[in-house]
Amino acid sequence: MKLLFATHNQHKVDEIQEILKQRGLPGVELRSLTDVNDQQEIPEDGDTLEANALQKAYEVLRRYSTTCFADDTGLEVEVLNGAPGVYSARYAGPECKAEDNVRKLLKELEGESNRTARFRTVIALLLDGEEYLFEGEVKGEILTKPRGEGGFGYDPIFRPDGFEQSFAEMSSEEKNRISHRYRATNELANFLAKYLGNG
Repeated sequence: MKLLFATHNQHKVDEIQEILKQRGLPGVELRSLTDVNDQQEIPEDGDTLEANALQKAYEVLRRYSTTCFADDTGLEVEVLNGAPGVYSARYAGPECKAEDNVRKLLKELEGESNRTARFRTVIALLLDGEEYLFEGEVKGEILTKPRGEGGFGYDPIFRPDGFEQSFAEMSSEEKNRISHRYRATNELANFLAKYLGNG
């Protein structure tokens, strides 16, 4: 099975590839938009993670008429009523970098004692004319300053429940075992294993 992943983000591709490999799905060939040399913009203006993931997947299906999936991830902070949420990647503005988003969020939470948050990933798969949604979440808290060199995005300021380290202080293997993307991808992998097993 060839699966086209609607992303240019190599971090995401590597994470998902590793998870599919762990699950023993050698028959799944994962490609990204970079692999097919697609440099066009993909619309992403939904007001929920689910809407964004579906919008991106349908755009890729329109272009390539192949089995494809897309994901959207948001960091939802309790005291900010779920913000940045669907706007996580562009929280500090349309052309912002990850560090700008981190800085803005830390500023918003200055002096705040309730730092409860969760990361949530939604994957939308389009297969045989049907759409399927898979979700994963991990709960934790926002640190008062960045810690660690690994990961990407908000990883340096997110500490998952039950751990002392931020996501950015964990190895990719440690993070992959518990991350929101792992949990959503695991749901996707379970589905694909059943689908391929059923021929």
